[in-house]
Amino acid sequence: MGGILRHTMKSNNFYYSAAICDFLKQSKDEILGQICFNDPHSEIRLQQKNTWESEITILKNQLAGLEEGQIIFEYTIPRMGKRVDVVILYESIVYILEFKCGDTEYKSSTYDQVYDYALDLRSFQKESHDKLIVPIIVATKAPEADLSIYETDRIIAPIRCNENSIRKAIDIVKSQYCEAKFDYDRWQNSEYLPTPTIVEAAQALYRGHNVHEITRNDAGAKNLTITTQKINEIIDCSKLNNRKSICFVTGVPGAGKTLVGLNVAIDRSNAQKGEHAVFLSGNFPLVTVLQEALARDKVEQGKVDNSKINKQTALRETSAFIQIIHKYRDSFVGNENVPPERIAIFDEAQRAWTKTQIANFMAQKKGIDNFQYSEPEFLINTLDRHKDWAVIVCLIGGGQEINTGEAGLIEWFDSLRRSYPNWDVYVSPELSDTEYRRDRTLASLFEGLKIHTDEDLHLSTSMRSFRTPDLAAFVKATLDVDVDNAKILFKKIQDKYLILLTRDLDEAKAWTRAHCHGTMRYGLVASSGALRLKPKGIFVKNEINVANWFLNDKSDVRSSYYLEDVVSEFDIQGLELDYTIVAWDGDFRFDGKNWTYNSFVGNKWQNVNSEDKKLYLKNAYRVLLTRARQGMAIYVPEGDESDATRIPKYYDKTYDYLKSIIE
Repeated sequence: MGGILRHTMKSNNFYYSAAICDFLKQSKDEILGQICFNDPHSEIRLQQKNTWESEITILKNQLAGLEEGQIIFEYTIPRMGKRVDVVILYESIVYILEFKCGDTEYKSSTYDQVYDYALDLRSFQKESHDKLIVPIIVATKAPEADLSIYETDRIIAPIRCNENSIRKAIDIVKSQYCEAKFDYDRWQNSEYLPTPTIVEAAQALYRGHNVHEITRNDAGAKNLTITTQKINEIIDCSKLNNRKSICFVTGVPGAGKTLVGLNVAIDRSNAQKGEHAVFLSGNFPLVTVLQEALARDKVEQGKVDNSKINKQTALRETSAFIQIIHKYRDSFVGNENVPPERIAIFDEAQRAWTKTQIANFMAQKKGIDNFQYSEPEFLINTLDRHKDWAVIVCLIGGGQEINTGEAGLIEWFDSLRRSYPNWDVYVSPELSDTEYRRDRTLASLFEGLKIHTDEDLHLSTSMRSFRTPDLAAFVKATLDVDVDNAKILFKKIQDKYLILLTRDLDEAKAWTRAHCHGTMRYGLVASSGALRLKPKGIFVKNEINVANWFLNDKSDVRSSYYLEDVVSEFDIQGLELDYTIVAWDGDFRFDGKNWTYNSFVGNKWQNVNSEDKKLYLKNAYRVLLTRARQGMAIYVPEGDESDATRIPKYYDKTYDYLKSIIE
């Protein structure tokens, strides 16, 4: 089942692998030499070397006498950008060991860390989908702990061991389970198909990885690499032929549009080639979270490789790479300056402002009267100042305009037709969907423009809901009152993507916590118009720090984990959690046949009559219902007859409609 690897053979998956019997025969120096040889860093820090020596010594002692099995040091977990200290494959059981040499206590952070590794293998490593996985914390100097076994979904709750109790833990597990034989070599070289969160992906890309390394590459999924390559082809063609081009990348919610944009922006930020690129977004929370996440990661990486950098400097660097569109735009107002960037990636381009919205802003905030551009037209104008070539990449989410003044896709085409008909326009065939073009025909949208259609510019598979690609379609059918289709789609997803429908908020919280292990992130979400959830302790008007909510750990009361602070569609669009609790208010209610649209003003609900505002409200719930990667609880309150703003009929038919689909 696998012998000793030769020193001349480098591995990307691990630093050392051998049959346990061969590991026991080898000298400590031989094993350490092989580990060091496979480490990509030319200079191994003394502390790390000492840690490996300790691990080898402990395991030689603990595994003595075993005739079967495989041992692997520093096994890669690509999605997380980390390595498992040691993997032991024994009696067809996968043991994951996280060593804390010298620790005298078992830390909760280590518990979550090793659980995360187990969950990652279960979800993304092909050969681990059906294997029993046993995470073990090894705090070498800690007192011996209880070795009871608790299993959930073929993962044992992390076992706490010191340097002398590893073998005992292995023997206890072995005595309780008899597993089907599997090939250890095949396991350690297994295909790994990760689907990182946008934060994890941004951090990995910023460290120098590419999109192919950190994402799934199975043939059944629409490969992000293909879309990235297509955009690069368009850039290269534009550069070669001195053309100006704009391309529209579409995709289902969570398909990885932002990830593609970040990858292109990093790949094309080459000053020597004259290819400055900037990543722009009108989504303030997304930009805030990504800037902060990249800065925190840069500080942590600096500690690892001794290139220490303070948080302020790191944040300044990441803020130059990812920018708010409005700040970028304002730097070119009232001048004819040519931007240093030839490539601008605009994330969630459907949220660009209309002419009216930006004119009002310029008049009120900047003292500029009669501003003549919509935001799409002005951005095109800015890049058009280059005499030779330029490229704009618009990342478009269909049905995700959620705020007054957001122009949607149509304004981009109208702007091109009015002022820049010579630009090359690249589109995906999915623009035919009404979610993108609303009530306009494609012919009227494309009239007078140089249109090139390419199916590689559409991302059809959700990475966010990696358990099922059908979540977005299920949500769409539910919101469109396409009941029969919604029921069919629910049956397709229900075994892979967990949904709880409840009228009890405490039940929703308990259910969500019970399904989340390790650092799986969960949080409470509601629409910005859900003002009558306040009696239930859900107050959407509270000011929150989105970076703390999305990034801080379980010990921080400001984090999402506490289920105290709620975020709205404006805070969470473009981001994701593992599980969500979607709190449903009377702003968007079902009357037995159709959705009704309501706004709470003063002390009562009022009908929403504006078609645009109806669309924003429906899209707000679309955003909320597609934020979770693995499952969600939908909470519809009972209502209260004594409160005229929360009477049961505002909620009951909504609950009954959802129940008719979900249960």
